[in-house]
Amino acid sequence: MKDYFFLGTINKLHGYKGELLAYLDTDEPQKYAELESVFIDNDGELIPYIIENLRFKDENNIILKLSGVDADEAKYLVKSSMYLPLSMLPPLTGNNFYYHEVVGFEVIDNQRGNIGKCTGFLETGKQAVMQIDLNGTEILLPAVDDFFESVDRENKILKISAPEGLIDLYLSNNEEDNSDQ
Repeated sequence: MKDYFFLGTINKLHGYKGELLAYLDTDEPQKYAELESVFIDNDGELIPYIIENLRFKDENNIILKLSGVDADEAKYLVKSSMYLPLSMLPPLTGNNFYYHEVVGFEVIDNQRGNIGKCTGFLETGKQAVMQIDLNGTEILLPAVDDFFESVDRENKILKISAPEGLIDLYLSNNEEDNSDQ
């Protein structure tokens, strides 16, 4: 699934003709109004489905009919996750970035300097958290727009402004662990 991004979730059946109500987990759902196909997670395997019909119920909820899927088959897709290839993501510029895009970037804090490399993001429900590795010490930074100052895609550098004392908490814990040895 590393070459795909999460698009949303099929929440329930809609009507009795095999239509599905799905939530699009995106800030710009209208970008997917002309979607022709989607990949649905079936026990860790992504299965492609052709979209026969797609219409918006409201801003982030769509009603979709998948080609060849009748009402009996549709009920097995409820609670499934939908994915699209990374190549379908609209490019971002400036300080906007996709989480997968900055994995491997050096993270430079405006107070502490280089604090390591971004290794990934944890989805915790309401707030994603960036994982940073500094020589084996994991630093966790809430993925809040205000903390990200600039993205240098060419040099793979992410400049941040971490809350005062946050990075010190991780580094002082690591120093205490090392002094116990």
